[in-house]
Amino acid sequence: MCSIILRRDETGLCIAANRDEMASRPWDPPADYWPGICGGRDLLAGGTWAAVNRHGVVAALLNRQGTLGPATGKESRGMLPLLALTQPSARAAMAHLRDLDCGRYRSFNLVLADALGAILLRGLEAGRPDVEILPSGTTMITSGEPNDTACPRIARHLPRFTASPFAQWGALLADSFGPRAAQINIPSSENNGFGTVCAMLIRLPRQGAPAHCFAAGPPDKAPFQPIPWPA
Repeated sequence: MCSIILRRDETGLCIAANRDEMASRPWDPPADYWPGICGGRDLLAGGTWAAVNRHGVVAALLNRQGTLGPATGKESRGMLPLLALTQPSARAAMAHLRDLDCGRYRSFNLVLADALGAILLRGLEAGRPDVEILPSGTTMITSGEPNDTACPRIARHLPRFTASPFAQWGALLADSFGPRAAQINIPSSENNGFGTVCAMLIRLPRQGAPAHCFAAGPPDKAPFQPIPWPA
């Protein structure tokens, strides 16, 4: 269960995310593996869990509850961010994927964002994606619905992100305190090799250059390092 937190206000959009995965699943850290797109690369299926493009668009993928890993007869969800990032804005990416056949994929939450706002596409393994324009303020999404405080992780961490400036979000991502269901940074050694494997911080200002930082390991152990924006 990955986590993504977004905050939209009059200055732009901030994003923080932890990727939770089996430690045995190989991946490469963000780079320009695709023309005009920079993101982490999944070496099992070849796609990405999160990436940015030269236009200042972010696409981040989260598995919905109970759908970790590939499934026979289903295409890799990791290709969906790459399809989205062929477009010059979050709304154009939404339109590009609006007629996607979700039956081809295991269920997913796909977040599309730029400096003007963020959009959630839900894929529920049938029909077309369900689309939700995310509101201003702070939103947290894991494997279910946005800001659903029935999820212990969201109940514990959403108020903390809401009350904190973006400069403190990296430290909040590193917190591994509490029972597993409420942890945002999951120690893999305690969960049969499943846990938080990397993290990212992205700033999309309405004025000025975007910024992308990446921690190539659990954020309590790996420092956030700046990643060049794709040209």
